[in-house]
Amino acid sequence: MPTVQQIVRSVIAPLTRTRVFRALAPVVLPPLEWVVGRISGGRVQLSGLLVPSLVLHTIGARSGEPRDTHLMYTADGRGRAIVAGTTFAQERHPGWTYNLIAHPDASITVRGRRMPVRATLVGNDERDEAWARIESQWPGYRHYERDSGRVVRLFLLRPVADRRSPAM
Repeated sequence: MPTVQQIVRSVIAPLTRTRVFRALAPVVLPPLEWVVGRISGGRVQLSGLLVPSLVLHTIGARSGEPRDTHLMYTADGRGRAIVAGTTFAQERHPGWTYNLIAHPDASITVRGRRMPVRATLVGNDERDEAWARIESQWPGYRHYERDSGRVVRLFLLRPVADRRSPAM
């Protein structure tokens, strides 16, 4: 018997592949995510109501400034998270992917808990397996890659021992 979440996903997933959604989502969703996160103290994400979601904390590739990005993730079954730089099928890679390439040591917040991670690009030999996992969670998600006309960057985020220096 399908869950309520699965039924809602099956209704919403096709809408996310429309031109209207792809045009409006990058403008409307980030501010909504910020408001929901602010109100909940970071414990709730709007996107997290449908799919597992995290906040990726990176350092800007060019600016060196801290950057936060709300993303859907898929567990890889080995304690790591897979994130995809789809940007709603836009032609350009999202900024956070450049940040991870320049600074692969980052952190994520999941359900209000922050942890350090190390990002690695998913290799060509592992892409189909990663996409299969992602699409088992959100059917048709790879259409973003096909429709963007580019190879979407996929990253594995592996938790690492805390890098903060000990208190003195």
